[in-house]
Formats: sequence, structure tokens, C-alpha cells
Amino acid sequence: MKDENGRKVYVTYKLSSEEEKHIFESMPLEGKRFLVEGEMVEPKRPQHPYSFNMKKYLKSKGATGIFEIHRLQYIDTKSSFHQKISVMRFHLKKHIEKTFPTSLAPEAKALLIGLQDDVDDETTRAYQKLGITHLFAISGLHIAIFAFIIYEGLICLRIRQEIATILLIILLPIYAIVAGGAPSVWRAVTVLELIIISRYKRRLAIDDALAISFIGFVMIEPWVIYQVGFQLSYLATVSLIYSSRFLHSINSWWLKSFFITFVCQLIVYPLLLYHFYELSISSFIVNLFYVPLFSFLILPINIVLLILSFIPIPLSNLFFTVYEPFRLLITKFTFVLQSVPYQMWVPGKPSLFSMILAYVSVLMALYFIDCRAKIRYIVLVLLIPVFLLHFKGKINPHLVISFVDVGQGDCIVIELPFRKKVYMIDTGGVLRFQQEEWKEGTRYEVGRQVVVPYLKGKGISSIDTLILTHADSDHVEGAEEILKEIRVREIHVTPSSLKKPVMNDLMVEAKIQKVPIKEQMAGNAWRDGEVFFQYLWPFDTDYEGNNDSLVLYVQHGHFHALFTGDLEKEGEQKLLSLYPTLSSIDLLKAGHHGSKTSSSEEFIRQLQPAITIFCAGENNRFGHPHIEVVERFQRMGLKTFTTGEVGTIEIIAKALEMEIRTVTITID
Repeated sequence: MKDENGRKVYVTYKLSSEEEKHIFESMPLEGKRFLVEGEMVEPKRPQHPYSFNMKKYLKSKGATGIFEIHRLQYIDTKSSFHQKISVMRFHLKKHIEKTFPTSLAPEAKALLIGLQDDVDDETTRAYQKLGITHLFAISGLHIAIFAFIIYEGLICLRIRQEIATILLIILLPIYAIVAGGAPSVWRAVTVLELIIISRYKRRLAIDDALAISFIGFVMIEPWVIYQVGFQLSYLATVSLIYSSRFLHSINSWWLKSFFITFVCQLIVYPLLLYHFYELSISSFIVNLFYVPLFSFLILPINIVLLILSFIPIPLSNLFFTVYEPFRLLITKFTFVLQSVPYQMWVPGKPSLFSMILAYVSVLMALYFIDCRAKIRYIVLVLLIPVFLLHFKGKINPHLVISFVDVGQGDCIVIELPFRKKVYMIDTGGVLRFQQEEWKEGTRYEVGRQVVVPYLKGKGISSIDTLILTHADSDHVEGAEEILKEIRVREIHVTPSSLKKPVMNDLMVEAKIQKVPIKEQMAGNAWRDGEVFFQYLWPFDTDYEGNNDSLVLYVQHGHFHALFTGDLEKEGEQKLLSLYPTLSSIDLLKAGHHGSKTSSSEEFIRQLQPAITIFCAGENNRFGHPHIEVVERFQRMGLKTFTTGEVGTIEIIAKALEMEIRTVTITID
């Protein structure tokens, strides 16, 4: 929204009833004015360096902050040209939902009016793996096809070329608004308009038109430079413009298509890694087939079907009957393609130095390509930063233990020296409660939205062992989502916990991925290089809950760590009696998120942990960690950290010291 002073404000409002939800769903909001009561709230801090950052998002939209609406009252509607076009877009959206089959409507809305909200997550992820998500974004090719159809249609209606050109100049900005006004849309529209207009006097070069478009965009909306779509759109276009001489010299259509994809991907790949931490390797080949398929078949068919859907005679139904099975077959084929393993390169988020080096190599490679240099020089120039990016996470000689802030839950990542192996203890999750159907919305998935970005941001593409301490939602619910994104070699669980319903989704996905699941008990021990692992608990095979959590002991040189799952006081006492020499622990993961049923005084006094971590959500409903437990540690002079307070915590175990890093602080 905009406030009374014209400043953009990100607003949130909780719907009070099903009736109110239907009211908002059935009307366009563009131009409507409300009298609101509420308060400005601070954006939540990022959970880790690679998670969604609300402050940066607000900055990229030119918004001044977040306003939480408690009450609102409709005043009136402020009419304007932009508002009328936006209302038209809303009605077009409703028309597509009403006339298109359910399986085709989300794609039609994405391709025709730039609405991608209803494209399901699985389809989006499949397109990401294949590197073809740009096909859902309205861009230069879409605008060119739209302009061609409009212009040729007007000519066919015997309208003079001059009039047809003027009408096209008028219609292009209108379509830009209808299409959602994304940076890629306005870039394509403004460049095309400038080229058309310049024909009447001195013809404008396309690079000059692009530069004018860029300057105008930044002058009107300076904050747009922070938007990923804006950055990718202009960079890709620049690469095509300045590679045009080379591309025109290629006679083979397939080879030309390959080099167009190659050049575009080459110039944006450092930026893609910076924002998304991964790159689709298969995209270089897949785009050869999918770009023409979408541009010259699927997009035109959707335009024709939209036009036919307005004709009273149900011609569109006949076309849908033929087109829908064909489109579903392509979708099925797409899912088969994306299931092929090892398509994604996951080197992690590059540093500023790595970004500069990558772009120096890209520019050198483009220069060599333009000069028709030998291919070995081009490959060599490109591979130097690629190797540095790929191996940068594997040069750390220390043991690294990260407590990922997943809210009210546990998720711990253990990286062995030189990242020879990666272990994960629990995956976080959400405690889901039954609620009315109208309140159901997009599911928040901790595994996919928090844990996976953390792993990929660090350049971790596989987990050697996933340890699930016990069958509670806040420890295991994210496991299925992680298995879909990250290769897992084996899973350890506590005995008999697989019988619990919360483990069902994990078992299904593990079967699909062919990941073995092994039950573990006290006494099982192994060594990976210089790091020793041992399960200290449980001893029985009857799963009864928290006190049957897998307890893992880790030793690396003089460093000792203990991870207790949700072990409670009773389990702690038995652990002490079984291991009387267990003491002087460097790192303790406190049991049960710091509940007062865990971290008993006797247990803490014997272990004397140098650092204790509470995995608990910010302002959680359970009051974890409990004040009595925190005070207990303070009385003994023991240092504690809580993920809900400081975000993700990273412990680097060096020879004789520990380095502690969080989102906000670093302690040696």
C-alpha cells in the first residue's frame, strides 16, 4: 500500500472470517483506499546468512517498513488509468480461472498476465532444476510475439502501417501493466517503443535504447537495481546485444540456439549463484528444446485459447480437449527430465572476490569467443573461477558444527575437516494443528525454506548421514523436504520410531530416493578420519518418546561435544550412571529446547559444558528455554546461546579453542 504521504508500506492483515476472505478474493484492490488502524513492526532478522532477508526485500521494493493492520475500513476507490488497467487484469485472471481447465489455468495466467502465484511448488522446482523458470516470466520474446500478433493483425484488417504502428505504441504499455509490470516486461516494452519511435527520425541503436531504458527505469524507481529480475533481465540482454556479431555468423539454427543460451547463461551465472547458490547444468541443452516449444507453440496456443474463450460458441472447449492431454504429456516428460540426478551444481554463495573473478573470466571468455580464439583458451579462462568456487568450501581444516535456526525445533549440521563428510542431526519442522479449511493457505516448510537454503548457501549438496533423534514433528517433519533437494546417503533413527505417523512421509520419500534407514542404539561407534562418533543412548528398543532420543557423542582431538535430542531429566540421570567419566564437555546441545524437564542441575554440574546451545524459536509458545534452566547455567558460570535470540550459530572447533559465529556476532 501507499500511505497518505505516498510512501510504500508493506502491510499485513489477518482475515477474521471466511466471508471476509471471499470478499477480498472477489474484488480487485488496486486504487482502493482504506482507513486503517495498526502499528509499524520491525522486519524479522534472517535466520541465517542465506535465508530470506525481509529488510533487503523491502529495500528492493522501495518500501519504508511493515505496517501490521488490526482494523481497516473501506473509504473509496481512486480511479486512474493504471487502476483501470489493473482492474482489467484482475477480471482477466478470473476469466482464465473460470474458462480454462484447472490443469492449464496456472500456466495461462503466468504466460499471459504474469501471475505465477498458482504455479505449484513441484512444477516450479522442476523448472528450476532444468534452468527454464524464465519461460514462466514474461520477457522480451513474449513482448516481441505479442507485438508481432497485434501489428500483423491490424495489417490484416487493412489498417495503414502508420496507424498500426501508432496503435502498437499505445497498446504495448497497456499490455505491460496487464502483464504485471515486472522489470523484464518494462525493459522489453521500452526498448521496443524507443526503436519504433526512432524510425521516424534517426534510427536508434539497440544498445542505446537499452541504456536509455535502464537510465529511465533507475530514475523513476532507484530501488529497482536491488531486484533480481531487473539485474538478470538487463544482463542477459546486454550479453545478446554485444554477442550479436558472433551469433549472426553462425549458420546452423541449432548451434545458434545453443550459443544464445550459452551466452545468456554465461553472463548471469555468477549472479545466479549469488542469489540462489546453485546452477542448472542441464539448462544448456534443455533450453534448446523448451525455448522454441514455449515461444512458438505453447505461448501462441494460450493466446489463441484466451481469444476463443471470449467467443459465445464453445470453440475453446474443443481446443482444450485436444491441447490439455498434449500439455499434460509435456509436464510428465518435464518431471521425468528433472528427476535425472546430478543436474545441479551447488558451489554455494560466492564471496565478493569470487564474484569479481567470475565476471573477469566471463568477459575474457566473451572476448575470446568474439575473436574466434581456440576453444581451449575459452575453457581454461572459465574453469579457473569454477574450480575455485567448487572447492572453496572444502579447504577448511577444522570441524564445523552449525545449529540452524529453524524456529521451535532442532537442526544441526556437522562438517568434518575439509568437508570430507557431512552429518545432520534432525531437520526441524512445524507442529501443525487442525484448523478450518478456509484458513488453509500455503504451507510453511522449514526443510525447504530454511534448511535447504542454508545447505546450498554453504555449498553442501549431499549429506552422508542424516540422524533423526526421535519422532517429534519439530525434529523430523522437514526431513522429507530435504530428501527431495539434497542427496542423503543413509538415515539413522532411534529404535521403533518409524512406527509413528510423523515418519510416514519420510519413509515414502526415502523409498523413492533409495536411501537406507538404519535403527541405532547405544554402543554403536565409528571413526571418520580424526573424528570419533558414538551413540550413548538409548539401550532399549521400545520407543516411548523424548527419553528414547538418540544421544550422540562427538570427539575431535581435545574437542568433545554431546547432542542430546529431547532427552529429559530421567534419561539424563541414567546417562550419568552409565557414563560416570562423562565430563568437561566443550559443547552441549541442551535437551528438549531448554525445557525445565531437562538440563537438571546434577547433569550440568557433571558435564560442565563450556558452551551450551538451546535450539528454541523466538518468542515460542512454550517459553523455551525456561528461565529456571537459564539461571541454572548462569549460577554455574556457564555460557549459553539460544538460536531464537541470535539466529543460526556456527561453532568452529580449532586445535585449542572454539570460534562462535552467529548472524550478528562473532566470538573467539
